[in-house]
Amino acid sequence: MEKWTGDWRNQTSITEFILLGFGDLPELQTPLFLMFLVIYVVTVAGNILIVVLVVADQHLHTPMYFFLGNLSCLETCYSSTILPRMLASLLTGDRTISVPGCVAQLDFFGSLVAVECCLLSAMSYDRYLAICKPLHYAALMNGSVCFHLAAGSWVSGFVTCTVMACWISEMTFCGPDEIDHFFCDYAPLVKLSCSDTHPMVVVTFLLSSILTVPPFLLTLASYVCIIATIHRIPSTAGRQRAFSTCSSHLIVVTLYYGTLIFVYLLPDTGTLRDLHKALSLFYTILTPLANPLIYSLRNREVKEALRKAIAIWSPYQILTLLSS
Repeated sequence: MEKWTGDWRNQTSITEFILLGFGDLPELQTPLFLMFLVIYVVTVAGNILIVVLVVADQHLHTPMYFFLGNLSCLETCYSSTILPRMLASLLTGDRTISVPGCVAQLDFFGSLVAVECCLLSAMSYDRYLAICKPLHYAALMNGSVCFHLAAGSWVSGFVTCTVMACWISEMTFCGPDEIDHFFCDYAPLVKLSCSDTHPMVVVTFLLSSILTVPPFLLTLASYVCIIATIHRIPSTAGRQRAFSTCSSHLIVVTLYYGTLIFVYLLPDTGTLRDLHKALSLFYTILTPLANPLIYSLRNREVKEALRKAIAIWSPYQILTLLSS
């Protein structure tokens, strides 16, 4: 990180950054654009479909699917924070982004990361109660508790990250103006500041630890208890049925936390920078894509709700309704 020299007032403040992204692969710009466009359309369509199914189907009005609907809504926002800007850059070749625009993207991205950490933790707690405390599940995970867990996740994530984004917006950036990433991430952005960033780095580390480490530990503890409980079930069919209720969430958690740990715990050296960029694709683009696929393919209730929706809204049924 560049040290603050105290003479930034004598330097020219830059007004925009250049997101290098995948600019070092000019021959792949069109294939990358088409690939990311398909991923974005499938991600948004899949997650919105899950939200619609959860809202429309009475059988999915349970805590598990309430949290799944929140997660799908979050993943839609997540993808829309990163991918449209990347697609425009690949299509037009314009890789510039204004400083306020960069800070705004960082604010939304950071907020959604924090919300997802808390939301995944709430989902793991829900599965823990359902499997380890089945007799008390309805009382412990009622509608009020679900609402407060979801609302707390959204509010804590957005309030914390918005405060930090406002702090970053007050910083001065004197150059260089190139960010070696495909979106405005925290570490490469702060490195370009010529203000004193030490206090903010310390505060950001503390707040990030509070928003990520406890949820991760709670998720880990929940699944340790879940696996221990499942192993005590005498019948093989019972074990498989119990594990099937949380396997989808476990896959999502593994993909999400696994890539986050690799990206933010590996040292940011020149040899690993390209690896960081590649791994960032997993939790910013591929995890939101995998979420609807995993839940729709592995959950019997979601597949049944989808079949019912297709049957109701098939062209034949629509014509029948219109003609009646």
